[in-house]
Amino acid sequence: MNDHAANPARPRVYLETYGCQMNVADSQTVSAVLRRAGYVTANGVEDADVVLLNTCAIREHAEEKVLHRLRELARLKNSRPEVKIGLLGCMAQHNRVAIMEKAAFLDVVAGPDSYRRLPEMIGSAGFDASIDVRLDRAETYADITPEYGGGVRAYVTAMRGCDKFCAFCVVPYVRGRERSIPPSDLMREIGELAARGVKEVVLLGQTVNAYRFGDVDFGALLRMIASIDGIDRIRFTSPHPSDMSESIIEAMATEPKVQPQLHLPLQSGSDRILAAMERGYTVAEYLDLVARVRAAIPGIALSTDIIVGFHGENESDFEATTALMRSVGYDSAFMFKYSVREHTRAFRLGDSVSEEEKGRRLTALIALQEEMSLARNHEMIGREFPVLVEGPARRGGGMMSGKTPQFKTAIFAASGIPAGNTVRVRVDSATGHSLMCSIS
Repeated sequence: MNDHAANPARPRVYLETYGCQMNVADSQTVSAVLRRAGYVTANGVEDADVVLLNTCAIREHAEEKVLHRLRELARLKNSRPEVKIGLLGCMAQHNRVAIMEKAAFLDVVAGPDSYRRLPEMIGSAGFDASIDVRLDRAETYADITPEYGGGVRAYVTAMRGCDKFCAFCVVPYVRGRERSIPPSDLMREIGELAARGVKEVVLLGQTVNAYRFGDVDFGALLRMIASIDGIDRIRFTSPHPSDMSESIIEAMATEPKVQPQLHLPLQSGSDRILAAMERGYTVAEYLDLVARVRAAIPGIALSTDIIVGFHGENESDFEATTALMRSVGYDSAFMFKYSVREHTRAFRLGDSVSEEEKGRRLTALIALQEEMSLARNHEMIGREFPVLVEGPARRGGGMMSGKTPQFKTAIFAASGIPAGNTVRVRVDSATGHSLMCSIS
């Protein structure tokens, strides 16, 4: 939407995105909605007519960042009262009343199912804010082609909402219940991406592998997308262990375009805590799933999510998590301290683990995972992999970077190789976060 110079009379919008990849995908939908309505992109808040923050409410830190940004935008509003400022997404849905008390200057507050109405809401905002945080079980935005940026990889929302209601999680309350995008719409959208040069798609959903539309389950959807010419690689995130069916495992094992990489959230290695979290599986069931996946897809890279300090977690529970992480040997992990979230089922329980103890446990897990990531990457030394070239490496110096099928960052010396090409490399050395390679 960067065409204001050619259309100086059109309203300018500046959109900032916070939180998960689902929010990034939502922002692309918002951009498409606003472009349809005649908006163009501003270069920054200074030359914007409208400033929108697309927010996350999953973790407390994300909300703190947004509140800090709102305090900065309050000064903008004071100096330029005509600028419309809006809060979108999960934070708007989750805590609208408290947010409006802290940022009474907001002109627009829109939840994840209200983006279609944004042009109308921005236009009607006046003395009172325009607010719409209603959840809509029918809204999928399937008819709106998101406005993607450049690059070889695109993130495509395959389903919205969640039906799991894990005790610690606000997602079902801020994003609503599960709705799967029709396969025909996904095929159209991904076909358009392929025509624009996208080589890899990542299917998104809060529990993406629960996808079902009619008789099309997620395994069948993976095979359908693999039939699209021009798309070389397919990934997805984040699946739920309880929905990791044999259909999906078989599709991953037999369809070459589906990459050997799986993010499989664990959250805790203690059965007692898993039950309290209402995760819907036991440690034994999770480990059995890991074994079946690894047997079907040799060389697969596994990553996970871990929460430390959930209500009632004691030292033995934490040690069980540590032991399970060592047993599985994850390639990488996202690890967090538990924070009590209003409106979740666990909210009434409060916090039983001190911040100091949560910090100690988190530090220990991070150190363990760093050790395991380094060991897993060292196992790659001497092996060859096809790497999808993404562009120059951040370190510069004629180095380029890309991703292996396992989604590991490969750095190699090369020049003149366009992004989107696939090159074969040999791993010469490794850190815990990247592979140093040479073209083979």
